Amino acid sequence: MSDTKLERPDRKLSCEPTLDNEAQTTIVGNKQGGWITFPFITVSTLGLTLASSGWLSNLTVYLIQQFNVKSIDAAQVYNVVSGCATLFPIAGAIIADSLGCFPVISVSSFISLLAVILFTITATSSSLKPPPCVNIGSAAAAESCKTPSKLQYGLLYSAIALGAIGMGGSRFTTATMGADQFNNAKDQGIFFNWYFFILYVASAAGATVIVYVEDNVGWGWGYGIAIGANTVGLLAFLIGKRYFRHAKPKGSPFTSLARVLVATIRKRKVAVSSQTQDYYYGHGDLTKLPYPPPTPSFKFLNRAALKSEEDIRVDGSAANQWRLCTVQEVEDLKALIRISPLWSTGIFVSVPIGILTSLIILEALRMDRHVGPHFKIPAGSFLVFLLISTALSLCFMDRFFYPTWLKLTRRTMTPLQRVGIGHILNITAMAASAIVESRRLHVARSHHLDDQPGSIVPMSALCLVAPLALVGAGEAFHFPGQVELYYQEFPASLRSTATAMVSLLAAVGFYLSTVVIDLTRRVTGWLPDDINHGRLDKVFWMLVVVGAINFVYYLICTKLYKYQKR
Repeated sequence: MSDTKLERPDRKLSCEPTLDNEAQTTIVGNKQGGWITFPFITVSTLGLTLASSGWLSNLTVYLIQQFNVKSIDAAQVYNVVSGCATLFPIAGAIIADSLGCFPVISVSSFISLLAVILFTITATSSSLKPPPCVNIGSAAAAESCKTPSKLQYGLLYSAIALGAIGMGGSRFTTATMGADQFNNAKDQGIFFNWYFFILYVASAAGATVIVYVEDNVGWGWGYGIAIGANTVGLLAFLIGKRYFRHAKPKGSPFTSLARVLVATIRKRKVAVSSQTQDYYYGHGDLTKLPYPPPTPSFKFLNRAALKSEEDIRVDGSAANQWRLCTVQEVEDLKALIRISPLWSTGIFVSVPIGILTSLIILEALRMDRHVGPHFKIPAGSFLVFLLISTALSLCFMDRFFYPTWLKLTRRTMTPLQRVGIGHILNITAMAASAIVESRRLHVARSHHLDDQPGSIVPMSALCLVAPLALVGAGEAFHFPGQVELYYQEFPASLRSTATAMVSLLAAVGFYLSTVVIDLTRRVTGWLPDDINHGRLDKVFWMLVVVGAINFVYYLICTKLYKYQKR
């Protein structure tokens, strides 16, 4: 599949092995690493993802139905948790750089297990959740609903926090550790193809099977399945310890960036030189001249590499790395600054996705979710259509779209072009969502359901599939395109941050989506607790306008950006 380029940066997120020949020989002799580790990582990924998807996909519904949380507030909580789940992998990668992947994944998997156990306790104990609302659908429904106590809220949010931490520490770090078991790019590519396939399958299974059990059999049973899946995943990972290749932890790639900033501040009064010999290129640099001088862009940062007598030891090494950095480290930070405008355009791609994926569950709760006379799709399972669309779009692009593009243009599609198509599809998805919601509100008013709180609109919820499919197709373009762009454009020493940059985009997008929703609630009347009384369609049209403005900004950034020479 074409997502091999997307996947390859993940192995560099942390824990990349730096083994000498002797160490590699020892590993081969002990039969550590290689495909013998694949079953353990596969089972671990299946179990952990199944468990996390099972509670996260249906979190909005759980908050509304079991804890009497208002619908928009529940959507806000979902966005915050989703943001944490995409932000914490960055922290997990940094910790893994210092401690190693195995302990981080082991502890995170155990924390995830504690989370689903706590969810199960809150779901099965009537004293740990408020009594259910009575007279649902009447005007007095809001008055009959009791809010959770401080203890009940404390246990609930403890479970949510533990679950987010567990996901953050295990998901991408497991991919990294799995890739570290192989020595050649071909095996790593095959591993990543299977890893992401398993991740999609497990996510879809959790969002369908476990969510269905939660909605139709019982929340305790659904969370009980999640406990079993998490336990199996944790045990499989621990059993595989003897077969894993354990890479030696290395320093965080973010440390050098911080050192450049600190050194620049400390030398802020020093005049910038134009002479190559005044700069530090690393230990022993005098024997390897000539070197190119630092680039003139962001010239003030060049101070971090300026040498002085107090900065250099007798042997030529830096006396204090927080005062003297190499020219390469300075140029690495400059490269990040140059690409940051392009990175920022991805924020307003993530924000609409965060808003859509949270509010579309509220729409599904107020629509007819029956497929045939006996089956009813759980509201939390609708996000599976997004996963399916992304997976199918990746296959379609790999087998048909990209080869056809190459034949017609005689050029390979660039990462910037792929991201641009993703922007367009994302805007189209918001417009489709607005049209569907306008139709839903029209049906509600024609049946006078806007005067009946909590009423189900007689309109098939399958209409929501089209916007979700467009979002999924957009993700198949812009997500791999962004990772490929950062992987190609980042300096070699900082390619480990490529995946982290995209993960950070998703996190910022989810957090900002909560801000946008909250601001919209305060300024307009579009988002009441009962969306049948609101104008959710106007929210989506607003996102269309924001997306169009952001796309123009993206085109300006791409016009000004110059690919780095490799």
